[in-house]
Amino acid sequence: MIVPIDLNEYKQEVIAFYEARTNYDNDFTYRRALPLIELVHLQPGQQVLDIATGTGIVAIAASQIVGSEGKVIGVDFTPGMLNQARQKIAAAGLHNIEMIEADAETITFEDERFDVIFCATAIVLLSDIPAALRHWYRWLKQGGRVAFSCWSKTSFFTPIITKVCGKYGFDLPNLHEPLGSPEKCYTLLEEIGFKDIEIKTEQFGSYLSLDEAKNFWQGKWLHPNNPLRQLSSQEIDQLIAEYRSEVETLVTDQGVWSEKTTFFVSGKK
Repeated sequence: MIVPIDLNEYKQEVIAFYEARTNYDNDFTYRRALPLIELVHLQPGQQVLDIATGTGIVAIAASQIVGSEGKVIGVDFTPGMLNQARQKIAAAGLHNIEMIEADAETITFEDERFDVIFCATAIVLLSDIPAALRHWYRWLKQGGRVAFSCWSKTSFFTPIITKVCGKYGFDLPNLHEPLGSPEKCYTLLEEIGFKDIEIKTEQFGSYLSLDEAKNFWQGKWLHPNNPLRQLSSQEIDQLIAEYRSEVETLVTDQGVWSEKTTFFVSGKK
């Protein structure tokens, strides 16, 4: 199913970023998503919504638990990701999943339809996170649960990237800032009205080689208010060079530490 989508420049950038990831599924993408299933204690027969479903990692796992009496709907606006998901669903012979190509921020569902709503890692990409959570709250049945994963504000070399851009007068907004700590996750869910909030923290960081770390950032930045969007390629190259110089100062005998602190968050309506 395809819902008409009106996309701004930022959302086009998000689509392009994920369309390029033709080999998305790996051990890391599963490990940062599947713990959400454990948080909500899915039961057979439940109705599930998976926001920004991507290749369907969470949706497929959920469908195998809720069974033929249950239903899973996955929503994403990246055609390539949905194609991968549909291929996996067909290969698994699953018939209780519906994939919808739509903008997760504009699609609507009736109130109190779902037992569980998931969003694995992509919640930070939404342009208005509180508004999205309010929608999800309404769509949940009484006693239903929301579960999402997100990153610390210091993950993915973000402090170095923002520092470098700040040197050149660019106030680079941190995509992970709104949910960048357990306290911020808890406070936001509580303000929406969720109860029995549970947050688990896991570190997926690793040491990278110096070359891997230096090439981690290529001058791109996913954020609705991205001041780098209008820069020339020469100006971007200057920022990248500065970033690489900063990374060189972090090298140890083990390599360069790349933090990936992940929060697995759930709350009950």
